[in-house]
Amino acid sequence: MPNSYIEVLRVPSAGFAKMVDALLMQIPGDATPLRLTFFGRLASNAMYTERWQLLRQKVAARFGEAMPALSYVAQPPLDAPLLLELYGCRLQEGERLTYGATADISYVVWTNDAGRFLFTGGFRGEDLTQTTEQQAEQAFQCLEETLRETGFTLDSILRQWNYIEGITAFAGTDQHYQAFNNVRSMHYGQTQWPTGYPAATGIGTHFGGVSIAVDAALLTASDAFAMPIDNRLQVAAHAYSGEVLEEANQRKATPKFERAKCLTCGKERLVYVSGTAAIRGEESLKQAGLARQLEVTMENIKELIGSAPLVYLRVYLKNPADYVNTTRLLEDYALAIPITFMWADVCREELLIEIEGLAKAIESAI
Repeated sequence: MPNSYIEVLRVPSAGFAKMVDALLMQIPGDATPLRLTFFGRLASNAMYTERWQLLRQKVAARFGEAMPALSYVAQPPLDAPLLLELYGCRLQEGERLTYGATADISYVVWTNDAGRFLFTGGFRGEDLTQTTEQQAEQAFQCLEETLRETGFTLDSILRQWNYIEGITAFAGTDQHYQAFNNVRSMHYGQTQWPTGYPAATGIGTHFGGVSIAVDAALLTASDAFAMPIDNRLQVAAHAYSGEVLEEANQRKATPKFERAKCLTCGKERLVYVSGTAAIRGEESLKQAGLARQLEVTMENIKELIGSAPLVYLRVYLKNPADYVNTTRLLEDYALAIPITFMWADVCREELLIEIEGLAKAIESAI
């Protein structure tokens, strides 16, 4: 979004409550957070629920009625015991923020000359013992309730994060990720998506069930528009054949997302890079090791962003032991940007790494 930024905050190991306090203290007093996403290690869903309530209480106490969108993701950071990703904005004259919540999930609406922008926390079902399909259905219902309350529509979603506990696991013959995709396809089928599906990441978590967070935009300025970006090296995910899909309830709906989504507001262009991995066409590089998979992943990202420089990357690693080697390999790209590393299963068993990100460019520099 125009005048937006990302900061990554980390703390040394301590009790959970103390780590949350330390992270909140690092947020500058003049900052305007739109979304706070906490990443941490958990031992159970009971612990997730307990810590979520504590986290929400502390963030509410810190911000009062101006509470940012809030998510808590059960993915252990590989360089900190608890990590906070802060997505904020620099408000200009005449711009305003409004705050709300659906159940206990907060959201923020930013209104400026380009239009209205929605940022949500992670919607989810109340019962983490339910099936992936049931939890996904409840999460989408909460999302759609917020869209109605704020005057947004499904097809206004620009970016979506889909966190799925045990993403490649099976409940009987039904794969969790495929169950999620079936539910997503059903809900997305309610609209036409004239500017393409959202950019998205579907990624595993250790606990926390199914959670969905989104950025959405209703653009009103004549020089503001959104468009999907394809990768000529890959088949669009929503056009996959059944050969590369698993099954859930005897269905194989394709993943409904674009490889990237570009938002243009005046002279500023932002590219939301979806979760990207070592896939060519629609097939994974199954016999490739980490180094080759990372190389192909970065080639795919370059195809999507063109000349727009990256400003942030989030790296997901299937094996935490690959962290040191991954940081060394990424040094060759001389990025000099914030990069976070999470331990998480990728949506295909053979994939060792997935990377998402954000690129930003000014028209005169493109």
